[in-house]
Amino acid sequence: MKRIVVALGGNAILTDDPTAQGQAKALETTAKQLISLIKQGYQVVITHGNGPQVGNLLLQQEDGASDQNPAMPLDTVGSMTQGEIGLWLANALNMELIRAGLDKKRVATIMTRTLVDKDDPAFNNPSKPIGPFYTTQEAEKIKSKNPTWTLVEDSGRGYRRVVASPRPIDVLESREIAHLVDQDTILVAGGGGGVPVIEVDGFYVGSEAVIDKDFTSEKIAELIHADALIILTAVDHVAINFGQDNQQELGYITVSELKQHILENQFAKGSMLPKVLAGIDFVENTGNEAIITGLNNINNLIAHNSGTHIVADSKNEKN
Repeated sequence: MKRIVVALGGNAILTDDPTAQGQAKALETTAKQLISLIKQGYQVVITHGNGPQVGNLLLQQEDGASDQNPAMPLDTVGSMTQGEIGLWLANALNMELIRAGLDKKRVATIMTRTLVDKDDPAFNNPSKPIGPFYTTQEAEKIKSKNPTWTLVEDSGRGYRRVVASPRPIDVLESREIAHLVDQDTILVAGGGGGVPVIEVDGFYVGSEAVIDKDFTSEKIAELIHADALIILTAVDHVAINFGQDNQQELGYITVSELKQHILENQFAKGSMLPKVLAGIDFVENTGNEAIITGLNNINNLIAHNSGTHIVADSKNEKN
């Protein structure tokens, strides 16, 4: 059976209704789309982001904090949001499996820890945005309440909190993930990039950071020997000259060709670049294919190989 890791983008969860019911409803729509992959008989591991959920929960923690009920640190909040999104997604998947007559399929969510290097330079350069956007006035108030937070202006859309985003070097639960997948369990894992931990004196300690979920998805896919990494986002193809008259959507493309586009600064650092880099890492580390496409494009991917397919340089016959 073909084994795939599917990384969900933020559009899989985002909704105008921030309540638990609203976010769970959005994931029901996502599950309807994912069921097409499961019907193909693939062994599936699903990863997802959690930036807005982490940011909102941190604010709730801070607003309600007291000596008797202190706010939890970022690593703990990350694990909390892994659980809530894992709950919503598992319930939604079970619902769609039953509707599809696949009710014997099992779904599980696993809280995932991701090992990072305590000396990673990212700790000296916070860059990963989490939580909502703030106006200038709101940002000033937030900063006064939370002096250790780093807030930066984000593309003219307001201010956001940023934290360190180190690269993953291992996923501590990778063997357990592989074992569950071997049992044909549909698994939700690596939520939000996993809870970042560092090694101190031979023990694991949580870290105030957020790991890009695309890089953790790649690491999981690599460690469990996945046949493909599928990164789902808001667009059906990676494109060069994005938004310009000469925009060109990419179909099958080799690692070397894609690296040249990176040198030409074709991909935005905060959106498409991490996805492209994660795809390249997976192809280089495994020789297998990475695919970047839209959540709404899954059926076209299955039927027509739609989307951007990143392949090794030796497999360029489809270009």
